[in-house]
Formats: sequence, C-alpha cells, structure tokens
Amino acid sequence: MCQSPLHDFLAELPKCEHHLHLEGCLSPALVFKLAAKNNISLPTPEENPIYESVETLSKRYEHFDNLQDFLDCYYRALDVVITQEDFEMLGWEYFTTAHRDGVKHAEVFFDPQSHTERGIAFKTVVDGFNAACVRAEKELGITSQLIMCFLRHLPAKDAAETMKSAVSGGYFEGEQRIISGLGLDSSEVGFRPELFTEQYLQGEKLGLHRTAHAGEEGDTTYISGALDSLRAERIDHGIRLTEDPALMQRIVNEKILLTVCPLSNVCLQAVKEVSQVPIKTFLDAGVKFSINSDDPAYFGGYILNNYCAVQKAFDLSKEEWSTIVKNSIHGSWIGEKRKGELLGLLEECLSKHA
Repeated sequence: MCQSPLHDFLAELPKCEHHLHLEGCLSPALVFKLAAKNNISLPTPEENPIYESVETLSKRYEHFDNLQDFLDCYYRALDVVITQEDFEMLGWEYFTTAHRDGVKHAEVFFDPQSHTERGIAFKTVVDGFNAACVRAEKELGITSQLIMCFLRHLPAKDAAETMKSAVSGGYFEGEQRIISGLGLDSSEVGFRPELFTEQYLQGEKLGLHRTAHAGEEGDTTYISGALDSLRAERIDHGIRLTEDPALMQRIVNEKILLTVCPLSNVCLQAVKEVSQVPIKTFLDAGVKFSINSDDPAYFGGYILNNYCAVQKAFDLSKEEWSTIVKNSIHGSWIGEKRKGELLGLLEECLSKHA
C-alpha cells in the first residue's frame, strides 16, 4: 500500500488496462503449481539455483539487467503452461488481481507463438485465455478484449502462419470476435515494425485494431514506423517520444494513446526511477496515455502499484488523475455505451473524493 494521502482515491479509480501480457502474470507460485500439475521437472538447484523454491524464483525476478535478460526468464517459465485449463488459470490469475486493483476494462496481450513453438495448439491457447475473459465479465464485471501479438524476434513468415491460424479458426469473425486486435512485442531493437507490414495491413482489412511496442529501447523511428507502416492506433510504451518534438505533436494531433508502464521501465532499466518516465511532460503536452502493469509477476506489481508509484514520483492532483483515467477510457476499443458506464464510475469516484 502506498503512503499517499490519495491512496483510497487511486484504489477506487475505475481503471482501464491496455498493456498487460497474460503470460507476464505467471507468478513463481503458479510456475511451481503448474509444473507439479503437468509432471514437468524444473531445473534442479544444482542446474539452476533460482528454481530451488518459490522464494528463490521470486528473488530472481527482483532484478533484470535489460529487456533480453527478462525475456530469457519469461520464455523459460512458460514451459509449464500446457493445457487449455492452464491458460485459463493464467488468465484468471490476472483478472482476480486486477479486480482487486479496480480494473473495469482490460485489453490484454497474448503471445501464441510462445506456445505454438512448443507444440501447443493455437486453439488451446486462445480458447483457454478466452474462457478466462468470459468468466471475468460474468463473475467480476470486467469487460475485456484479446490482442494477439507477434514476436518480433521471429521471422515474419512465422507471423503470417499465426495470422493464418487465427483466420482459419474463426477468431476474427463476428461483432463479438474473440481476438480484437494485433500487437507486436518481444525484443525491439533490430526488429523494426516495418517487418510486419503485411500482417498489419491484412488485420486492418479484417477490421482489427492495431497497436505495437515502440520507443521503449528503440529510438523514435520505431514509433513513426509503427504509425506509418503498421497504421498503429496505439503505441505501447513510447517513452522515448520526448526525443522528437515534431513526432510528439503528431501523436497529440492524431490522438494516439500511449500505454505507459512505469514499473516495467524501471525494472528493465529503460529509466533509473519512475520520476524519469515522462508523465508530467506528456500531461503538459496533451499526449494521451494510460498507466499499465506490463508483466506484473515480474515487475513488482499490478496496476495499482503503478498508479501509486506514479503518485509518489509526481504528486499528481485529482484533476490530473481524472485526465489520465478519462483518456484511458476514451482510448479503449469499446463502444460508446461501455465508455459512458466507465465515465459514470469515474464521476462517482471524483464526487466521493471531492
């Protein structure tokens, strides 16, 4: 719990999360639970001491040298996730914690290639995660959408195969399509957005929403590349945007939402501390952004921890928080009716804490 006088206000704000990797919710406790369930042998303490216990694995997650160091741990842990039930459990791990943090709507990433590469069927992955989404709306009142990400360190032809699996499975069909958007993640530098133009243009023709990780470790040309080549509607991270004032003005003019992840940026050493994330710069410039948790099992907390960390670093006013939450709602890929409901919850919160 943060020490801010605004903690109760922050906790009760109706949150929309746009940058959350379901695979990044695989806590050390769940790693060991699924390993036992599926009779998977984790490395012995002699082979790799971080797998001696939940505690030693948790300790390892407290420090990553960079994005690649994190990804190496991230992909290794996924070996324990195998069945449709496992994927539903992993999704449910996110939604139950997000519910406690005040999340009302979530647009969540998943990485099918991380699993199909291991021999897991595409259908197993999507149906498991979708089951968690359906249950979250029914039991917790959280609306959600799935965003299918391509792993940029893999060849574009692999992304094409992933698109083919989604299309043939009917996951893009209908008004209530199971997969609502496309994303691009994994190692950024050296794997430019332009490599995936074909898949994104296909997605646009199918009516899918489009976002991409850019401007976290990569320079601002990764952001402009995502906008121009992928026709991205959102930018994930984007904290290096401040290095290009003209591009920042374009982001403002085109009302592009950034999905900012403060604790992740610190954990992966994109910045040294939360105060270096350009929250105030973005607010003052009119850049719209949401605050998100990215991979909360690895990065020190879920969305409320990120809200509290931002408050500790910047001492924002309630009016500034209202702006952030309103932009989060308006930047969500949901209908006007649901946006109206969420804006109503925000007004109730503001009135209560006036």
